[in-house]
Amino acid sequence: MSINHRFSAAIFLNPIDQPFTMRSFAIFTAATLSTVSAFAPSSGVRTNPTFTAPSISSSTQIQMSLTQDELKKMVGYKAVDDYVKSSMVVGLGTGSTAYFAVERLGELLKSGELTDIVAIPTSERTKEQAESLGIPLVTLDTHSKLDVAIDGADEVDPGLNLVKGGGGALLREKMVEVCADKFIVIVDESKICDGLGPGFPIPVEITPFCHEHTLRTVGALPSCAGCNPVLRLGSSSNNQVDGEEIAVTDNGNYIVDLHFTEPIKDAPKMAMEIKGTVGVVDHGLFCGLTTAVIIAGSDGISVKE
Repeated sequence: MSINHRFSAAIFLNPIDQPFTMRSFAIFTAATLSTVSAFAPSSGVRTNPTFTAPSISSSTQIQMSLTQDELKKMVGYKAVDDYVKSSMVVGLGTGSTAYFAVERLGELLKSGELTDIVAIPTSERTKEQAESLGIPLVTLDTHSKLDVAIDGADEVDPGLNLVKGGGGALLREKMVEVCADKFIVIVDESKICDGLGPGFPIPVEITPFCHEHTLRTVGALPSCAGCNPVLRLGSSSNNQVDGEEIAVTDNGNYIVDLHFTEPIKDAPKMAMEIKGTVGVVDHGLFCGLTTAVIIAGSDGISVKE
């Protein structure tokens, strides 16, 4: 884990891991047929695919647009390729980006390139996906030390502090990821922000007992001044109101989403104040845990650490 949150320069990668321009990235993207299927191995050996670039005149302009799912697949596959080795204990995150990391791990285990892997899922959804792919699963009860955990994030600030929990799995995610030697965060460029808060509500998992009291108490904390605490309704797997019943997490708890109109001034302080509130189980501020963030954008893949 980088204590100083050192930022590395953006690294744009082509199939042979060399820096390249926006134009060559467009060519690379075209060669993948906009499916990013080149990140999946076609045989038992993981190799970087080779491409023959089409002949393009200097006057020709290529404008390629990757979908958000394609960007997520790029970083999910890269995280597993770069950080997971045989015989590791791996934490499996939850969400639409982490889905692709789990998918890649299953592929490499099936091909035989990775062996003796055990994994710890952070939600029932991830557990079901991993089981369907034949990934051996364990729990923190038997494996309290992980080599690496890979997960997405809802927001990332310049200090690599995160907002997580949009999918409702924040407690299990934090329990697993805090035990990992390396915590690799995978996002598309839309998740990068100057300050946490306005772009995505801060989820707080609370006990059902006297939940309205806990909601008011959290909203009144000094570090949370100006927030609008909203009890999550419908599905716990998103923060949109998609039902009339109170959303219930995998742990049987409720979630309060804290909506901010201004950036949070001191995320670590807020994390401590919320965590110290009786009735709070945990929250979606992940401060000081990130080893590296892999970011997929229109210009390629960059890494911050």
